[in-house]
Amino acid sequence: MAAYTGSEDADSDTETNPGTNRAGGRTDGAARRDEAVRAAVEQGLVSPSTPLVALLDITGIRSSVTALRAAFDAVTAPGTPVLHAFAVKATPLVPVLRLLHREGIGMEVASPGELALARAAGVPPSRTVLDSPAKTPAELREALALGIAVNADNPQELARIDALVGSASTRSPLGLRVNPQVGGGSIGALSTATATSKFGVALRDEGAREWVVRAYLDRPWLTRLHTHSGSQGMPLELMARGVAEAYGLAEEINGRAGRRQIDTLDIGGGLPVNFGSDVHTPTYEEYARLLASSVPGLFDGRYGLVTEFGRSLLAKHGVVLARVEYAKSAGGRAIAVTHAGVQVAARTVYAPESWPLRVAAYDAKGRPKTGPEVVQDVAGPACFAGDLLAQGRSMPLLEQGDYAAALDTGAYYFAHHYGYNSLARPAVHGFGPDGAGGVRFATVRAAQTIDELVAESGGAFTEALTAGPSA
Repeated sequence: MAAYTGSEDADSDTETNPGTNRAGGRTDGAARRDEAVRAAVEQGLVSPSTPLVALLDITGIRSSVTALRAAFDAVTAPGTPVLHAFAVKATPLVPVLRLLHREGIGMEVASPGELALARAAGVPPSRTVLDSPAKTPAELREALALGIAVNADNPQELARIDALVGSASTRSPLGLRVNPQVGGGSIGALSTATATSKFGVALRDEGAREWVVRAYLDRPWLTRLHTHSGSQGMPLELMARGVAEAYGLAEEINGRAGRRQIDTLDIGGGLPVNFGSDVHTPTYEEYARLLASSVPGLFDGRYGLVTEFGRSLLAKHGVVLARVEYAKSAGGRAIAVTHAGVQVAARTVYAPESWPLRVAAYDAKGRPKTGPEVVQDVAGPACFAGDLLAQGRSMPLLEQGDYAAALDTGAYYFAHHYGYNSLARPAVHGFGPDGAGGVRFATVRAAQTIDELVAESGGAFTEALTAGPSA
């Protein structure tokens, strides 16, 4: 399948006009999604023999990038260095990273694997930021040799960097991550600014703030300050408070240094996503304006800026499309048994209250289903009772041969496969207009084959535990 360049641009729904298109009807994104589902069925990307596929809206991704850049450009002093770095963990797929790079987005990486993906996508070290609470000496050495920006997580890591900086020169901008301890959001596992968070130096612990200030004063090469308060479930006001705490600390350090030692603030990402409808809310514009009003000095040109958004750039632009293999009932409840479950939506299956997904119903030809709504479950293929994409959901009745579409799955879903029951990873395809009123697809990742699954599971070492003297 040929690569899709997206040169035939379609009208896009930007986040400055969420929810409706110019005619006041469905969002452009929803219309594009319906067209892509129908085309995926017609072109055989999904079928009885290929019952599961993931789709990415290229036009929608570009619109989110545009909205992000415009939102911060509107509040930032002209000439301010700004790097919007995509959190690779959200969708670690090389073609996606390449697309974002071509749209002017850098990369935030948190492991050797993520760094390798960013490099494979052609992202230069100067537009890459390394964050992680557990960097090895080898990871640090590589990053400093390449000139990648590094945010140290703790005093012990900073001591490792001391040794490396002392033994070899580096072009890497270096900073320290602090935990402002402003509190958590509604999802504890994603709240990184709590009193006991594992991330960064906890600023409100006894003696910690003074230690941080002294760490900077003793190291003239420490020029960045990083914070990130959390993501899904975090109110914007709490995120802004975390940024304000970091800004205040930077001002204190620079004041005591008698110069602008800290020249860049990395404010992380974390913009929540609305999983309840097609509306993009909250928006980058809302967040940028809140920061401008609550931390005005952040944007006056004295500090460079780094952001690390992930989920909010990709989530609304992904669909997992699964064929209904069987339609049955139990206890008076209709159940659609599909091929999408815990292997693509582990968070939703194991924590449905925190991670509910919308599911749209399409018929066997890929057309949106209409008709009376029926309370039903949408189940996955895994061998445990809780493998449900949706439970007790009202929608047009899904029947055998129909398709269930899990929406808003462009981040942290199909790119984070969970190998339960040795279910193979599905193919991922990007889609956009073909210039003739139709839909063109491009392969982002091929479906995992059974042979690849066997190899990944030790197939090359079949006799490892039965051969030899100990057998």
